[in-house]
Amino acid sequence: MSDTILYSVVDGVATITLNRPQVMNALDAEMIRQLREAAERVEHDAAVRAVVIRGEGAAFLAGGDVAMFHANLPDMPALVREGATELHRAILALRRTPRPVLASVHGAVAGAGVSLMAAADLAIAAEDTKFTMAYSRLGTSPDGGATWALPRLVGYRKALELMLLSEPFDAQTALRLGLVNWVVSAGRLAAETASIARRLAQGATIAYSEIKRLANQSYDQSLAAQLEAEREAFARCAATRDFAEGVTAFVEKRKPLFKGE
Repeated sequence: MSDTILYSVVDGVATITLNRPQVMNALDAEMIRQLREAAERVEHDAAVRAVVIRGEGAAFLAGGDVAMFHANLPDMPALVREGATELHRAILALRRTPRPVLASVHGAVAGAGVSLMAAADLAIAAEDTKFTMAYSRLGTSPDGGATWALPRLVGYRKALELMLLSEPFDAQTALRLGLVNWVVSAGRLAAETASIARRLAQGATIAYSEIKRLANQSYDQSLAAQLEAEREAFARCAATRDFAEGVTAFVEKRKPLFKGE
């Protein structure tokens, strides 16, 4: 059985590569299973300080495997429940992992591709990337957390527009909406992705984990509860060697060397 998801860790950066380039990385059951395994591995891999999700070939992720849908129409309700359960476990693992997750997208980003990108903490796109929610054009509703993430990223009405109409949009529109953080030329995508991932991997990972946790829980907290959580997170960070290093480096006017401890 081929590896439809590739996983590697180099210099603290875990790279999860979507690897069905012959079908623009469209998701099938085996690929979803391997994606879930990689996402859960990242969550517990002590060697990881930052995560990159990318696609091999001409696309990031062109959604679900529609040919497979068509070949299995009578069985699709059960297959969807099984596949979505695995996909949603992957999404939750990426949201839970204390390490920052960077989606690096290009080519087609459709359906579950948008959902997976939106589950990442940061996103960088090649300028020729084309996005579409796609689901409603197939007569279905989104999965992968899109209905949770998109209203938070772009606002309620714009999220509904994207999901109801499924009109394609380009990378500059994604940047303007806040779906991606950076847009770069296609030729610079790999280098810029590596640069951002390296910066994240060399950063204060304990502080990053607290920042990510605080941001993720903020939607469900009152202001008073969030202020209390911020106080306690700051106090936990203040007890770390990274904090001592950051303060000392600032006073000594040098670049800090964080070790995640």
